[in-house]
Amino acid sequence: MKKLLLGSVCGLGLAAGPALAADLGVPVRAAPVAVVVPGFSWTGFYVGANAGYGGGKFDYPFNAFQRQLQAEAPAIESRLDGRLGLTSGGFILGGQLGYLYQFDNRLVAGVEADFQWSGIEGRLSGTGTLTGTGTLPGTFSLDAGSQVRWFGTLRARLGYAWDRALLYATGGLAYGQVRSHADISAANGGTPIPGLTGGVATSHTRWGWTVGAGLEYALTQNWSFKTEYLYVDLGTSNVLSSAVDDPGNGFSAGASMKVTTRFHTVRAGINYRF
Repeated sequence: MKKLLLGSVCGLGLAAGPALAADLGVPVRAAPVAVVVPGFSWTGFYVGANAGYGGGKFDYPFNAFQRQLQAEAPAIESRLDGRLGLTSGGFILGGQLGYLYQFDNRLVAGVEADFQWSGIEGRLSGTGTLTGTGTLPGTFSLDAGSQVRWFGTLRARLGYAWDRALLYATGGLAYGQVRSHADISAANGGTPIPGLTGGVATSHTRWGWTVGAGLEYALTQNWSFKTEYLYVDLGTSNVLSSAVDDPGNGFSAGASMKVTTRFHTVRAGINYRF
C-alpha cells in the first residue's frame, strides 16, 4: 500500500514539472532560424576612373594637280592622287559615370558616359615625283600628322551577371578633338608651284560612333574593377584645301587632303557604386 501511494505521488510530480517550470518562467530554447543572405546586385549609380592605351590609323586621302594651257599645243598637265596611312598610339586617362539595373533573370542593362585625355598621335613624311604630260613633272614632299587630344563616349551597356562577375557589350556615340597639320611642297625645276605649296594646321571636334565589350568584377559591395575594349571611329575631316585659277594665263592648280580618324583602346578602371 505504501509503495502504491509513493508511486502515485512521484507520477504527479513528474507530470506537474513542465507546467510548474513554465509558470516559474524557466527559459525554453527555441528552434534555430535560418538566415538568408541576399545575392549581389548590380543595380545602382556608379562613378570611377580608368587608364589605358589607344592606337590605330590616321588615313589621309589626298590629290594635287596643275594645268597649263599652251597656244596651238596640248595642255601641260600633272596630277597626283593617293592615300597615306599613318599608325598612331598613345596613353589615355579619364573617368566615367553611369547607372545599371539588374533584372531577375540576371540580365544587366544601363548607360555610361566617359571623358578621356588622350595622347594618341602619329606623324609621317615623304617625297615623290609629279608626273604627267609635257615637260612639267617636278618634285613633291609632304609632312603631316594628327593627334586625338581628347575624346568621350555616351554608351549603352548590356550584359549578364554571374553574381559578382559581369560580362557586357557596349556601344553608342563618340566625340573628340582631332588636331592635324600638313606641309606640302611641290616644285618644278626648283621653282615652287603655286597652289601646291603651303602649310596648314587644323583642329576639329568630331562626332562618330563606338562599340566594344568588357568584364567587371565586384570586389566589395561598393567597389568594382573592370577591363574594357573600345573601337572608336571619329569620321573624316578636311586638313588642307587650296586652289589657284589664273584664266588669263591659262593656269590652274590645287591640292586637298583629308584625315580619317579610327583607333582602338584597351583600358582598366575602378568604380564606386552608390
